[in-house]
Amino acid sequence: MRAVVWRGVGDIAVEEVADPKIQDPTDAIVRLTASAICGTDLHFIRGTLPGMKKGTVLGHEGVGIIEELGPAVRNFHAGDRVVIATTIACGNCSYCRSGYYSQCDEANPNGPDTAFFGGPEPSGGFPGLQAERARVPYANIGLIKLPDEISDDQAILLSDIFPTGYMAAENAEIAQGNTVVVFGCGPVGQFAIASAHLLGAGRVFAVDQVPSRLEMARAQGAEVIDFSEEDPVETLKSLTGGIGPDRAIDAVGMDAERPHAGPAADKLAREGKDRELDEELARQAPEQNPQGDNWHPGDAPSMALQWAVESLAKAGTLSIIGVYGMANRTFPIGAAMNKNLTIKMGNCNHRRYIPKLIELVMARAIDPAQILTQKEPLTDAVSAYQAFDTRQASWIKVELQMPH
Repeated sequence: MRAVVWRGVGDIAVEEVADPKIQDPTDAIVRLTASAICGTDLHFIRGTLPGMKKGTVLGHEGVGIIEELGPAVRNFHAGDRVVIATTIACGNCSYCRSGYYSQCDEANPNGPDTAFFGGPEPSGGFPGLQAERARVPYANIGLIKLPDEISDDQAILLSDIFPTGYMAAENAEIAQGNTVVVFGCGPVGQFAIASAHLLGAGRVFAVDQVPSRLEMARAQGAEVIDFSEEDPVETLKSLTGGIGPDRAIDAVGMDAERPHAGPAADKLAREGKDRELDEELARQAPEQNPQGDNWHPGDAPSMALQWAVESLAKAGTLSIIGVYGMANRTFPIGAAMNKNLTIKMGNCNHRRYIPKLIELVMARAIDPAQILTQKEPLTDAVSAYQAFDTRQASWIKVELQMPH
């Protein structure tokens, strides 16, 4: 079968790989009808998350049809159409039973890290979902049956980024009327904005520098701030009567970018923080393989965190859903402590949220497909990755369609 394969930092390809087989009684084999490209996948290619093994199939978002079931999977039939939860969970350990599926004690054979598809060896070494077929461990937990009314375009966004954005908003402790700022208007940031509205936010600000992302945020009713043209911290305070937002969501993570023009760039230079950010990047991504405009790590790993803490109102809440690796050690703890901030963060517990979000889609409270901007065949995955990596205009979320 064909799949997108990681061959090294800055090196991916669509290759022929072996078909998956049932290995354990709780396995299922799913024929994928759709997958997607995620910003997390870019971390592996850019070199900001280490531990990848050559030949690993990429991807952790999937929709498809069950072809084969292990004898212990008793809640599905072959032929069922399903969405696959990105993180892998056993359903039996104390963490799973408490809804913390991303902290499952049993799913990862390589240690305590979150188990997910298409990631580094410490995450379990599970082949990913950018492939024609996939083995799904603990399929009785990680598969969720889809109603016929939900399309593949909607369902692929339920596999990872809608649950992730919703968890980010929930962790932000948004109450009716709160003012919220979302740093990063990529796919997860867009769903964080949508989820903030669903949870009753009175105002939502969106911070980014990519025009098409800011325009999508504006279309959702967010008040947009381009950090390449204005200082986001000063602008947020100015627009909130000097108070700052009640809640902040970091939907960027360690591939954040610094401003290279405008008042925010001048402030970094004035305060001597450019060198600090350069040192952070060197620690985070010691191995890089940029090629032209592609595969450049973000040049300001802690930028979103710093802006979030600086801009928040006193006694506010910071929700961190952007991915950070073990090499990321910079956080403005002093400023956060002195403001009495609450900080909540973590990998998404996908299985906890997907059933609820299916209900919201069925009730037409939200159409997740509005975030989907591109649909490309699996065979064109490399060029799709390249366009997504450079944030080409309107390339916000990319679905990979499988051959029939």
